[in-house]
Amino acid sequence: MASLSYMLKIMPKPFAASQSSANPAPANPLVVALAYDGLCTFEFGVAVELFGLPRPEMGEGWYRFAVAAIEPGELRATGGIRMMADGGLDLLAQAGTIIVPGWRGADTPVPEALCEALRAAHARGARVLSICSGVFVLAAAGLLSGRRATTHWRYTDKLKALYPDVEVVPDVLYVDGGTVLTSAGSAAGIDLCLHLIRRDFGSEAANRVARRLVVPPHRDGGQAQFIERAVPEVHESARLGPLIDRMRAELGKDFPIAVLARSVGMSERTFLRRFEAATGTTPARWLLGERLARARQLLEESTFGIEQIADISGFGSTQTLRHHFRQQLSTTPAAYRATFGRMPTAGDAPADAPAMAGAR
Repeated sequence: MASLSYMLKIMPKPFAASQSSANPAPANPLVVALAYDGLCTFEFGVAVELFGLPRPEMGEGWYRFAVAAIEPGELRATGGIRMMADGGLDLLAQAGTIIVPGWRGADTPVPEALCEALRAAHARGARVLSICSGVFVLAAAGLLSGRRATTHWRYTDKLKALYPDVEVVPDVLYVDGGTVLTSAGSAAGIDLCLHLIRRDFGSEAANRVARRLVVPPHRDGGQAQFIERAVPEVHESARLGPLIDRMRAELGKDFPIAVLARSVGMSERTFLRRFEAATGTTPARWLLGERLARARQLLEESTFGIEQIADISGFGSTQTLRHHFRQQLSTTPAAYRATFGRMPTAGDAPADAPAMAGAR
């Protein structure tokens, strides 16, 4: 949702992490990432990048970071890397947030000592977060029993089979269960970590971190791994690209399939097939995702009322806007603004906090 003008800001203004009254800094800013023999390097790198890098521009109150090895000695990581950690499982007792960056296999047993340490930390009030296959560690510790959770699409059936008491949500990028959070495939860990930063410090902080990573501050939709061909062929891009730009610029208009197909010189059947191949979804679902993204941006960054936002984003009415927020995000526009907005407006009473991101 960031515009090109954001990309041109070479020296952003310092951000005071401790000054947001709507999103106070976490009481315990220590983030501890687990390390284990056979460590998933990418998932671990996500945790380091989001929480472990020095970020002086974020001011005081930002996260502190440590690594806890679940076994002693030198550890091997994917890609021929060897590493030594800061400490052992005793660090979990000090953590405010614990990250499980993948796991060495869905069928690989999880040490009981690790399960006990996670349960004790969670009972004490620590948040636990898994990236990709790390969900199997949380499940083995019993922290997902009766909860919603997600993981990489390749592992959803396995997770259901091994842990039938877990409600597996296969078509989202992450699930926020409050003190237990799970992400889908590896890159979705970035989305979940940015979401947590947004929860802790507000949307401005999350946007600043996202810009430094050169990634979108928020992605909508299901797991991108389901897209059969993410990059359209050149001749399709030349025809569909301008059309998609026009649809994005005119969200308030209706776009009948017949009109869209005719505008790019295709039959309706061919248009639908090539649009889905290029974007990974249907025109209707793509348009809904764009409208939701625009509404969320306005709720975060503007002082417009809900009715104005419904009109600008193309929903036409507050009832339709609320319906889609409930259906797609498990929250209301007012609750979303109360959680993530930088400039909340009077009269927008909060309701439920958003639970997950992604299309259904």
